[in-house]
Amino acid sequence: MNRSTMRSPRTVSSIGTSLSLAMLAVIVSAVTLIGCRRPAEDIGERGGFPVLHTSDCLPDVTLVDQHGRNVSLASLKGKPVLFDFIYTNCPGPCLLLTAQMKQIANRLGPKLGTEARIVSITVDPEHDHPAQLLAYASKQGADVSGWLFLTGTPKQINDEMARFNVIRQREPDGTVDHVLEFFLVDANGRALLQYIGQKADPDRVVSDVERTAAREPVTGGDSGNQAVPFKK
Repeated sequence: MNRSTMRSPRTVSSIGTSLSLAMLAVIVSAVTLIGCRRPAEDIGERGGFPVLHTSDCLPDVTLVDQHGRNVSLASLKGKPVLFDFIYTNCPGPCLLLTAQMKQIANRLGPKLGTEARIVSITVDPEHDHPAQLLAYASKQGADVSGWLFLTGTPKQINDEMARFNVIRQREPDGTVDHVLEFFLVDANGRALLQYIGQKADPDRVVSDVERTAAREPVTGGDSGNQAVPFKK
């Protein structure tokens, strides 16, 4: 399928090869992953693929972080940002994604906050207020400089997710569907790459982040996209 035509949110069923078959069966029976599905052969060595025709993912919208501080998404422009979507009472998949993001944060070291950021947005804003986000971040060892956990109104969250072509929805029993994809956004707020959860190699993601921060093309393997010089 032509990548440029893939605009509709679709279900992602793969949670990654690192899970045991037993755990996979439990999770698949309980959750649905929302995003743009790609065939395994199309994902490539970085565990993801280029994002085409995106809108501005860092608009002039103010959300609230885990410490109760207002954060304008537009103020994050100027550095690349890794975006993921989690919720704090998730039974397991979000913990795996946060653990993977923590590996990336550890590899970035002092560059996190100074040259790049990580933003985790809750998909359950009705429940996840700053106190819940802080407790989650602290428990996961993720309440560190350069890593924001954000919440807002349901409409704000829905609108922001739509900019990444993913959706938020609940099952009839009230549980929240999971999004195990994450995204690299450049200094201008444009999504460059979409990674597929546990398929993404943290070292490769860090390399992509560093090259984007240096305004170097993100090339090789499956992607021909490149970072665009930051425009004020």
